[in-house]
This record gives sequence, C-alpha cells and structure tokens, in this order.
Amino acid sequence: MTTLTKLRPAPLVDETVRLLTEHYVFPETAEQLAGLLQRRLTEGAYDVGGAEELARLVTADLQSVNGDRHLRLKYHADPVPPEQGAATRDAMRRDFDTSLGGAPRVELLDGRVAVVELAPMLFPLEWAAEPLGAALTLASRAQALIVDLRSNRGGDPDTVAFVCSYLLDQHTHLNTMHWRGGERSEQSWSLPHVPGARFGGSKPLYVLSSGSTFSAAEELAYDLQQLGRAVVVGERTRGGAHPCRGWTVHPHLEATVPIGRAINPVSGTNWEGTGVQPDVPCAAADSLDHAHALALARLAG
Repeated sequence: MTTLTKLRPAPLVDETVRLLTEHYVFPETAEQLAGLLQRRLTEGAYDVGGAEELARLVTADLQSVNGDRHLRLKYHADPVPPEQGAATRDAMRRDFDTSLGGAPRVELLDGRVAVVELAPMLFPLEWAAEPLGAALTLASRAQALIVDLRSNRGGDPDTVAFVCSYLLDQHTHLNTMHWRGGERSEQSWSLPHVPGARFGGSKPLYVLSSGSTFSAAEELAYDLQQLGRAVVVGERTRGGAHPCRGWTVHPHLEATVPIGRAINPVSGTNWEGTGVQPDVPCAAADSLDHAHALALARLAG
C-alpha cells in the first residue's frame, strides 16, 4: 500500500480543492466544501496510513454537504495514467472486455418474453454500439422485453440515448444537460435510425432496478419511466444524476467532479438524491420473477 510519507496529503487535497472550485456544477457548494477540506487538512484529519484511507475520508467530506455521490476522491488499486479521464476509462475497458461489451445476458423466457441484461456499465458508444445493437436486435422479436439494470453502475449518456432508440418509435427528447454557470445546455434525443431492428415503442417493456443501479443506468430507467414507456420493477436506485469528469491527482487517486446537472423534459427535475422510484417495488432478487409475471399477464390480457 502507498503510504502518506510518499504521497503527502496536503498537495493532493489542495489539487482536489482546485478542481472542485474550478469545475463543480454548484459553485457555492464548491466554496463551502473547499473550506471544509482545507480546515480538515489543517486539523490533521487526513494524516492516515495510506491512499485508500485518504480517499475514503476525503470522499466522506466531499459528500457531506449535499450528498452528491459522483463527487469523490476515488482510490485505484492499480496505478493509473495522468491524462484526464484515463483512470476511469482504463477501468471501464477492462470491464468491457470481460462482459461481452456490456450485454452479458440475452435470454428468452416462457411466453416469448426476452431479458437483456446491461452490465456492469453503459460503456462509451464507440465501443458499445455493436454489442448493444446486436443484443437489442436479437430481443426485438420478443413479445415483451425486460431490461435488467440491477448491476449497472452508470456510464455514457450517449449510450443511454442509443438504447432508448431501440425501445421507442419516434425521435424523442430524453434529457437536457445544464453545464456549470447555466449559460450552456445540451439536449439528448433518441436516434431516428438504429443499426438492426427495434423492439419498438408499443410492446410491453419492464426495467429492473436495485439499490446498486446508478448514474447513467438510472437515467435510462428514469427516461423510459417518465415517458410512460416502461414499468420499473425492483428497488429504489442510488440517486446520482450529475455527469462528471475525472482527474488523476496521484498514481492511485482520481478526483471525480460533477460538471453538469440533468433535467428531464417531462418531470422538470431528475433523480439526484432521491433515486428512481420503482413503479412496482420489490426486492431486487425477486424483480425478474415479478416482471416476467407482469409481462405474461399483460400479454394474456
């Protein structure tokens, strides 16, 4: 384990404060948190035994004001490159290569109900378009579809729009990102054309959620729920709606700072702090059986 005699907490905390102050989507909160971190540093609260413990303590302080779970000093056991975003991207690449590109399960259940599991992330679209398009095209012939997001911890908003495009018929406004300062926003829409075949916008659709479902996976569930397109079955999700970027501040530490906030065009808000509330609450372990039963009842009716 890397020790603090080698990494020294002061320059790491100072750099985290700088990134927070310059980039966090809520400038007033950034100033408040910067003062907290500097005070805690002066008090010796970060004089601990290693990088992993430092990351835990700083993250707890970063999340102590508004509970933003994207705001972290993240520990990486393996050394990570210094380029912006490289730490997260390298970790994602390893997961991508061991998860069939983010679609580890496609299955046909009784009654022509398909299950597509999207996990562990919604990977960058330049990687994931081919495997996700193949999985969703294969499922397009089913009479009902269950999208399993129980183990999905987030990813790329462009990939959210790509998946939604297979589940809708029309070019549809899904979400708007508002960046720091409020002077710039960016809309997300489903695509007018997709590779392969669509499941479409009329057949029964269910989304499985858990307390581990996070970030972009929550957006996928939330967008489809707010459009009235899907029934969400399972547990309330973790509640992280802010897109973020990562900066390597030490070979084992990455500061992740949210740079924007999502606003849904239907609800006028998002799932930050509250999570996506399921339409059919149940234990995550039971949600597949519940959704399958709902699908069979709907098809029979």
